Amino acid sequence: MTALRAPLFPPPDEPVSLVVGRVMHARMKPVAHRFAYDVFALLVDLDRLDEASRRSRLFGVNAAAPVSFHERDHGPCDGTSLRRYVERILEPEGIDLEGGRVLLQCYPRVLGTVFNPLSVYFAYRRGGELAAVVYEVRNTFGQRHSYVAPVREGELSAAGLRQERDKLFYVSPFNGLEMRYHFRLRPPTGDFAMRILETDGEGPLLAATFSGIVKPLTTRGLVSALVDVPLLTLKVIAGIHWEALKLWIKGMRLVDRPPAPPALSYGPAARTSPSGGTVSSVSVDAGRTAA
Repeated sequence: MTALRAPLFPPPDEPVSLVVGRVMHARMKPVAHRFAYDVFALLVDLDRLDEASRRSRLFGVNAAAPVSFHERDHGPCDGTSLRRYVERILEPEGIDLEGGRVLLQCYPRVLGTVFNPLSVYFAYRRGGELAAVVYEVRNTFGQRHSYVAPVREGELSAAGLRQERDKLFYVSPFNGLEMRYHFRLRPPTGDFAMRILETDGEGPLLAATFSGIVKPLTTRGLVSALVDVPLLTLKVIAGIHWEALKLWIKGMRLVDRPPAPPALSYGPAARTSPSGGTVSSVSVDAGRTAA
């Protein structure tokens, strides 16, 4: 009898973890620009929110606290179950998690404020295999878009996860949409690493990374994170605008913002729509999918 192979990158058993690490952005063209800063994030088990809320008096779930996680900050942004939301948006891809876990990596609210440029959902099957990743992107104009990415054959190996998607959503005011994202992740275990390489028709344009240590959320760990990064949300938002100003001074000019796409997209590249036309991925409205 053949022994079952253990899944690659089994997630932490904790209901909520801290991811303490560093973000780096490097622009290759048309001007060179690089910056890096320390941050901390959460890794939340969406089935164990009640348990997570009891991990520290400094931490709350769907409730006010110095550091908190709120379901209404993500997905349909209406406070409904994010676990059920993920299950619904995976249905068009024929994915049934069969009770497997769903973890969300995101920035927390700090003193009631939050901004998440990127939140990542990790959806696992019952046996612990990673079934899909959802990349939920926000811009500073109050818009959001989620790239739904099932884990296809050959994408996940001992070296990590590699996925690609056409860019459909306006993020940087200096970049248009004729781009492609190349995601490379080491899914969360005792550590976490992610790189997003943005390319155009002539090659690499921008690389963004986040890497850190994953550890159980405790009061001591939260205090340490808050001392190291005391105003996380302000740091993220101010950092975005400060770096944009420096790019503008270097000669970069703004790209017109196109209309926002539907809230969800499926597919790594252009697909043919049922009507015969070509669309850049298949996009659907989140309100219909998550209803």
